Amino acid sequence: MSDQRPVRTVYCVLGVRSLGYAVPCLASLARNSVDPLALTILTDSAEDAATMRERLEPLFVDGRHRLTVHDQAHADALAGERYAAFPAVAEFRHGHPCWRKVTDPALYAAIGDEVIIIDPDVYFPNRFAFEPTPATGLLLMWQRPNCLLPEPLVTEAYDRGVPMADHTDIGVCQFRAPLDLAALEALLTTIDTRPFARSMHVESIVWAALAEQVGGGYLDPEAWHCFANSVPSRLARRMGRSGSATLAQIDFAPVKAFHAGGTAKNWLADAERDGLFADPRTHVEPTPVRPFVPYPRGKFENKLRTRGVARRLGLYKVLGRG
Repeated sequence: MSDQRPVRTVYCVLGVRSLGYAVPCLASLARNSVDPLALTILTDSAEDAATMRERLEPLFVDGRHRLTVHDQAHADALAGERYAAFPAVAEFRHGHPCWRKVTDPALYAAIGDEVIIIDPDVYFPNRFAFEPTPATGLLLMWQRPNCLLPEPLVTEAYDRGVPMADHTDIGVCQFRAPLDLAALEALLTTIDTRPFARSMHVESIVWAALAEQVGGGYLDPEAWHCFANSVPSRLARRMGRSGSATLAQIDFAPVKAFHAGGTAKNWLADAERDGLFADPRTHVEPTPVRPFVPYPRGKFENKLRTRGVARRLGLYKVLGRG
């Protein structure tokens, strides 16, 4: 019996301006995946695609993994045919670049194919294997709050009867093609995302709504860890704690993937230089999946009230943006 591990199919939507933090993250992916990878980078212009190949191909020289880069024109040609019967999906692709994470990876997948989508700020500190991709439903990362923004669009979703899952983090997403285009089309004709085309967070609303539609669950948050930009952490940094020292507070021993969301992605290179990831473990076995938890309107409205009080008290000015 062969002990050769299967090739895992991974997609990353990546712009050239993000390469500063994406290169360490993708290098950790190439270095620490125990499975061979077929990694597809989806970027913007043909010139950007050439830059991607120049910067990323050195990370994949050992022959274990395969790297492919496509510009948006290539994806546009596929989408023109694939999404002809789904006009709202086709229009959604041309909003914020992050929204293409929802629509474009599946353009390159045949029915039944595995689709693993990663953000460019996901770091892999240990030798690891991605979880088995289920036959149906989504796997998403879990975080203590959620990124369901902007608030007016969340309110519109509630007003129009759109249920959403709580705690969804979209650093890593797994499913089998095809994505449920009928459900996505229905969602995008129910809520109007067009006024929020500058907001990357709309992507989170879409994934949270799809999660409630198609099912699935959360990746184990101990192994698939999302950075929590907590109040104590913000205060410590205001008092002088460095980003690398902040990351050192996290126990990375059990972690397969770390979503360094927000400002944390800018600390990874320093953390590497400081030796934070110098003693990698190995985590190959699958970890448990938790069922999605609904996000009730009352919880959302309580969050709005709490934020209003914090804003009036000036707490955001004290904590800063990072």
